[in-house]
Amino acid sequence: MTPPRTAANRTVLAAVGLTLLLGGGWIASAHTSVAEHVPSGWPAPPDAPLLDRAALAELRTHPWWTPTVTAVGVLATLALGWWLIAQLRIRRRPRLPLAAAGGSLRTRALEKALAERALTIDGVSRCRTRIHVRRRHLHLRTRVWLEPETTPDTVVAALTALTSEAETAAAPYEIDLRLRMSHLTHRAPHVR
Repeated sequence: MTPPRTAANRTVLAAVGLTLLLGGGWIASAHTSVAEHVPSGWPAPPDAPLLDRAALAELRTHPWWTPTVTAVGVLATLALGWWLIAQLRIRRRPRLPLAAAGGSLRTRALEKALAERALTIDGVSRCRTRIHVRRRHLHLRTRVWLEPETTPDTVVAALTALTSEAETAAAPYEIDLRLRMSHLTHRAPHVR
C-alpha cells in the first residue's frame, strides 16, 4: 500500500474512532451535570430516546424525510463499497519513464537485473532486491547473504558501484539504497 493511501486510511479510521469514543464517553457520562449543558432541543441521555415514536411520526409526515434517509443510506453504502474495492485493487508494478524519448523501465526488471549483478560479486551468496517508487526517488532495499569467510568491507564498495551504475541507467531518478547484510553459517554435518 502506498503511503498516501495508508495515511488517508489511518486518518479516516482515527477520525471515526475518535468520534465514536467521544460520543460513547458523552453517553456513558451523561449525568445531571452534563445533561444541564445540553441544548434545549436535545434529549438528555440515557433517560430519553433520541427519537421517540411521536417525533419519528412527525418527521415521516414531511415529504423530504423518506427520500433523504434513503439517499443518505444509498450514498453511504456506495462510498463504503467503493472504499472496500479500492483496498482490494491489485496494482501493477510501475514503469519508470526514462530520460530517453519513449524509454521506460519496469521496476521488476531492474530488481532482477540488480540481484543478478550482485550475485557476480565475489563473496555474495544470495541477493534479494525490492524497489519502491516515490516521486523522483527509487528506494532500493537490498538484502545480501555473504559467504562465511567474506567480510562486509570487501563487498560494500562493489555494491555501491553497482547502485551508482543503476542510478545512471535510471537517469531522472535518484536511488536511495538501504543495504542489509547477513552471513551464511557453516552448517555442521549432523550424524544420526
